[in-house]
Amino acid sequence: MLHCLNGNLLRALIGFGRLDHQATQAAIRWAADAITGAAGAGYYASGTSGPHFACGANDRLSCAWGATKELRALARVPPRRRTATVTAAIEEGAALLLRHDPAIADYPMGYGNTRPSSSWFKLGFPSGYVADVLQVIEVLTELGHGDDARLDAAKHWLLDQRGPRGRWTNKYAYPGKTIVPIEHQGGPSKWVTLRALSVLTPHHERPQN
Repeated sequence: MLHCLNGNLLRALIGFGRLDHQATQAAIRWAADAITGAAGAGYYASGTSGPHFACGANDRLSCAWGATKELRALARVPPRRRTATVTAAIEEGAALLLRHDPAIADYPMGYGNTRPSSSWFKLGFPSGYVADVLQVIEVLTELGHGDDARLDAAKHWLLDQRGPRGRWTNKYAYPGKTIVPIEHQGGPSKWVTLRALSVLTPHHERPQN
């Protein structure tokens, strides 16, 4: 079990209207328990290895990619349906992501690494287990932290990535890794542009769902 993969699947299942399915509910409970260290949480040496987003793939340190993905899933649980453990897990994840400057992405790095992965700075679509700076802004905005001053540098960085025609480039399109290509690697991206505009547009100007 990995927070990044669990989070991707869980967000999709909730988005497809399967919030009340027993498998979805079990995944929500596991995520919240594993993050907070609740009694009975299951850990795996090669996966989620402990509480607080610890991951075997990150030398058992807290993994910000996993936190980003799992928060995206838990953000889709309606507030009235969130247990105390889910709420605590969300708060812990948001605190981890805001504890570091997303524009630098100097989150905990294992195995002697001293420089953040370059993948943080390659805006792309679709998105697998890798998270980028924009996705951190997205999930924190979804959770109500969009106006936090600690995101200002990341938003300025995001604006600097905009091309001369007002669009963003897809720098991480997973070429050859999807059944059909979604977009061209290195080309102008409608999906990255949509993602960027969704967090840069003032709330009152955003289209309502």
